[in-house]
Amino acid sequence: MPGTSRATAATTLPARTEAPTAPPPVPTTGPRRRPGRWRQDLAAAAPGWVVAHVVVIATVLLARFLVGHLHLAAHQAHVRSHQGLLAWDADWYRRIALHGYAHVPPRSLRFFPAFPLLAWPGVVAGSAGVSTLLLLLANGGALVLGGLVHRVALEETGDEALARRAAWLVALMPPAFVMVMGYAEPLAVSLAVVALLSARRGRWWWAGAAALLYGAMRPIGLLMAVPIGVEALRHVRALDRRALLTRTAAVLAAPAGAWLYLGWVGLRFGDALLPYRAQQIKGLRGPTENPLVVLGHVVRRLSVGDLGKQLHYPWVVLAVIALVAMARRWPLSYSAFALATLAAALASYNLNSIERYLWGCFPFVLVLAEATGSGRAQARVVMVVSTLLLAAYGLAAFLGSYVP
Repeated sequence: MPGTSRATAATTLPARTEAPTAPPPVPTTGPRRRPGRWRQDLAAAAPGWVVAHVVVIATVLLARFLVGHLHLAAHQAHVRSHQGLLAWDADWYRRIALHGYAHVPPRSLRFFPAFPLLAWPGVVAGSAGVSTLLLLLANGGALVLGGLVHRVALEETGDEALARRAAWLVALMPPAFVMVMGYAEPLAVSLAVVALLSARRGRWWWAGAAALLYGAMRPIGLLMAVPIGVEALRHVRALDRRALLTRTAAVLAAPAGAWLYLGWVGLRFGDALLPYRAQQIKGLRGPTENPLVVLGHVVRRLSVGDLGKQLHYPWVVLAVIALVAMARRWPLSYSAFALATLAAALASYNLNSIERYLWGCFPFVLVLAEATGSGRAQARVVMVVSTLLLAAYGLAAFLGSYVP
């Protein structure tokens, strides 16, 4: 940690060492708790949330202006700028909530059901009701996510400045423009934070409940079993049978959430793995590949100056660097979560949306907040650059030239 926070972190983070020969009492807490601090958390999240909304809404208006006045011929530019905050994945969620999976194209099965189910009550007001509810859920979730990231950074490090930077960055990182749209990410990532933080605190039923919902909300939600599993193994020799069962249930919760949906798909459509097979359609993720082979391909292409389609390759390298830093300074469960997410993102040569996948793994945000340093000038430069990139990526998405 920058400055004096490293000493604080050393006293708040659980040690990543083997259990001692004489098992200590089973800890009930991981990071230091700060009860009753929600006002502080939301206050820290609000400025970045407001800035992100102003920037993203401005990019939608700019995209529509450019399409209307420059007479852009590209079909995607017309469609995406017109759809605005309900473009791309948000449009799929809207259609699923309105009509159900049986009445939209089969590739819609790759979108897990928890988020459109939350918007389903809006059908009483038709398409406008569903659209409004999707945006309210996503934008409200975005503010909650900022508060949760502030909370977890504060409890893990005790560093107020780092926690504020993390709350800003989760709203202003380039792929974060989707938090203003009707995307599942704000709620999904919030559930991931709650699940892992609860496991770190020893609140296994809370961890399991959040992980169950997370598994039902995103195709990669079942990966939450990895970091929760790492936390569950802490001091495992000192556990009684009941504690073991509780931790095991929390570990299995995310896969169970995914399999609730996959089981329904199997009964309804005859193949439980259709949501994952749909990702392999040409034009989407494509065939599953060895992540190490894809990483090697990325490094080779970068070595000859190829930044990749839509500039994906530099993000992969930055993620690897962040993962190394994370392994040195942050809890082992965070590194396990980040490694599993990166491996899943690299399981295809088509890296579309990889920036969103990496941003959705919140430990990467914490590492970036730490890397910005404690100096105000440096932090401001990072925030300004990140905000400009947020606007650029958002504009590209609303013009149909970037897949968020």
